Amino acid sequence: MGESVELPSRLAILPFRNKVLLPGAIIRIRCTSPSSVKLVEQELWQREEKGLIGILPVRDSAETATSGTATSSGGGVESAERGLKNQAGISDTHKHDSKNQQEVIHWHNRGVAARALHLSRGVEKPSGRVTYIVVLEGLCRFNVQELSTRGTYYTARITSLDMSKAEMELIEQDQEFIALSRQFKATAMELISILEQKQKTGGRTKVLLETVPVHKLADIFVASFEISFEEQLSMLDSVDVKVRLSKASELVDRHLQSIRVAEKITQKVEGQLSKSQKEFLLRQQMKAIKEELGDNDDEEDDLVALERKMQGAGMPASIWKHAVRELRRLKKMQPQQPGYNSSRVYLELLADLPWEKASQELELDLKAAKERLDADHYGLLKVKQRIIEYLAVRKLKPDARGPVLCFVGPPGVGKTSLASSIASALGRKFIRISLGGVKDEADIRGHRRTYIGSMPGRLIDGLKRVGVRNPVMLLDEIDKTGSDVRGDPASALLEVLDPEQNKTFNDHYLNVPFDLSKVIFVATANRAQPIPAPLLDRMEVIELPGYTPEEKLKIAIRHLIPRVLDQHGLSSDFLQIPEAMVKLVIQRYTREAGVRNLERNLAALARAAAVKVAEQEHVLPFAKDVQRLSSPLLDGKLAESAEVEMEVIPMGVNNHDISNAFSVASPMVVDEPMLEKVLGPPRYDDRETAERVANPGVSVGLVWTQFGGEVQFVEATAMVGKGDLHLTGQLGDVIKESAQIALTWVRARATELKLAISEETNLLEGRDIHIHFPAGAVPKDGPSAGVTLVTSLVSLFSKRRVRADTAMTGEMTLRGMVLPVGGVKDKVLAAHRYGIKRVILPERNLKDLVEIPATVLSSLEIILAKRMEDVLDQAFEGGCPWRQHSKL
Repeated sequence: MGESVELPSRLAILPFRNKVLLPGAIIRIRCTSPSSVKLVEQELWQREEKGLIGILPVRDSAETATSGTATSSGGGVESAERGLKNQAGISDTHKHDSKNQQEVIHWHNRGVAARALHLSRGVEKPSGRVTYIVVLEGLCRFNVQELSTRGTYYTARITSLDMSKAEMELIEQDQEFIALSRQFKATAMELISILEQKQKTGGRTKVLLETVPVHKLADIFVASFEISFEEQLSMLDSVDVKVRLSKASELVDRHLQSIRVAEKITQKVEGQLSKSQKEFLLRQQMKAIKEELGDNDDEEDDLVALERKMQGAGMPASIWKHAVRELRRLKKMQPQQPGYNSSRVYLELLADLPWEKASQELELDLKAAKERLDADHYGLLKVKQRIIEYLAVRKLKPDARGPVLCFVGPPGVGKTSLASSIASALGRKFIRISLGGVKDEADIRGHRRTYIGSMPGRLIDGLKRVGVRNPVMLLDEIDKTGSDVRGDPASALLEVLDPEQNKTFNDHYLNVPFDLSKVIFVATANRAQPIPAPLLDRMEVIELPGYTPEEKLKIAIRHLIPRVLDQHGLSSDFLQIPEAMVKLVIQRYTREAGVRNLERNLAALARAAAVKVAEQEHVLPFAKDVQRLSSPLLDGKLAESAEVEMEVIPMGVNNHDISNAFSVASPMVVDEPMLEKVLGPPRYDDRETAERVANPGVSVGLVWTQFGGEVQFVEATAMVGKGDLHLTGQLGDVIKESAQIALTWVRARATELKLAISEETNLLEGRDIHIHFPAGAVPKDGPSAGVTLVTSLVSLFSKRRVRADTAMTGEMTLRGMVLPVGGVKDKVLAAHRYGIKRVILPERNLKDLVEIPATVLSSLEIILAKRMEDVLDQAFEGGCPWRQHSKL
């Protein structure tokens, strides 16, 4: 070990990721990557005498060394060689993926020449891949002058950094060197004595201090310590022996001090035998007695582990006292006793709850949050702006008690994904709790432990599952809770969503207060009306309307089609859906407010394409061609431990790779015949409205449903009868009253509207009126069909058809006033989807037009009506000719 080494002018280079081999150290590695195997075969295995190679440290840049990019940080030999190519000016013709393009490898300019002490060759089965196990000994330092390639591995022109024998003899006479050597040996001797005393070993290590030169001892001692990569590099760069000795003395002294502190703490702990330790010893004795009697079980060990888990849970002092009292009671019970399991499950819940564990919030980047929202959601400008405002306030005041956001809108418009985006922007964990169909208050507050089968509420259970006290918690479908004899869940949520009360939320099962003030609550609902007013008052309602056909088209192109292709193992090389075909799917097969049915129809097209692709028999054999893959797909891995392992990471076979396994002559392009073949005949037709209003007595209304706005036809007809009014279509009480009001208004103004010859004429004499709302299986209620009913009756009595391009909505009074209605935005969007060109709205709903997208307003003629006469004047072709004779 003390002999001088004569180095050649050029050495083969083997990279070490985030690790340094120092002179005098011995390390065992396993080489499996093609480049490292080739290096061992050429430089070590085929030589009669064991050859020399150079070990050069490499490391990632600070930008890529993150815990989230496991592929980059564990890149190994292959990725290190790509970085070497860039530094050496050698062209790299391989195609890298996006991660490898961003990866930057830093090579150290100094390394250590190593000699192979042992070589063994192996072949992996069944792949037949050759591997080598090499035991290397570090010899001396060298400096890299020039890097070049030799086949698949790299070589370097080097110069030795070791001093000559004459230089070493000269420096050994230096008084500073002599003082440093004495200090190092004294510290090292003390460390060895302590370690040998603790481990009861002989004095073999002390012989090293007498036989090995002190400057080599410094490297050997430091190599055995667990120090950081930067400290290892610093030791490697210490060419000056005095600097090397000084650093080694500091590291040995630091290790010695840490051992002394640990011993002092151990002696102090051993000298203070507490009451709990005495109890532990007694329990161990009791356990031994039970073993002798054959009455032993593992319950005691489990209880000790449970107690240790409870101690690490970080409970508040008052709750800890309660938990200790419950644990003491549990220890006195036998496992066969009733209540033993319930007490134990309760204590495990207390130990699992995140009393103080919280996820660290990222520094908010509003620009990145905007980009994330725009990437995940198209449109919804007002909603996204409100979320950005919410995040901006959180950035300026992290502990601010922001409002509880409640996203209200029809299904499929992105309410749940918006809540997930908020969690991602804040860097918090996300958990979703579904409240749809919840009618038991115990689902929120939990059951009392006196009942059999009791369990905590959904909120406490969700916090246990997510493991932090400050997640973003989504209360999904908050409008679908109900109340019965088991309580009112909506009332239980009042305490949860009130920041002044939820600091001490008391779950009945938990029976101790838990702080919910750190949780960010987000709620979703299809409608705001079913939510109780006190609960709605605690939330800020943000309405998400349906999408326009233009927005649906953009969403399909940007999001739905790529996602559908990926889910079905396809790519654009196999299936292409032109924009014109997407428009046809939107117009003829989907008319909902959201995009779920649109995605289902696109998925049906993808399945049809997948059948044709899968029927082909030619598949590329991955196993045979794996050696011909480009190097970016093969990545070695250098382990952090003493045993460095360079493994080939298996190629990730994703959907794109699978798709490439099939060969197709040309991609399948969706056309109109294919649409009808796969999706069936068109569900909707632009001529539907014109056909429905072809006869008098039919008018077009706009209604709001939980699925968004819809177009509602109202049909009226007359028959011989006794003057009765018949209503059908699963109507509620409010809409039935609207029909009565409409008929009364028409009869009262029959003469003025020239529907009757004189005021004494009875419109209903000898005939009945039947009003029907089609789609009879769908329940309907609400006052906004008033103007539509009047228009339908006037059309019936006057025998004139209503304009097919006109739809209307509005509540009507008995005096003919048109009152405002809700859901205007959804109704106008529904009219736009159906291809209607004119919409009649109450004049007092003018303010609601601000929320409607400009593209929709530009394609519609919005008519504002103050009285029923205004509606009739616009509903019929050529106006209302009888109005000039009206006395109104």
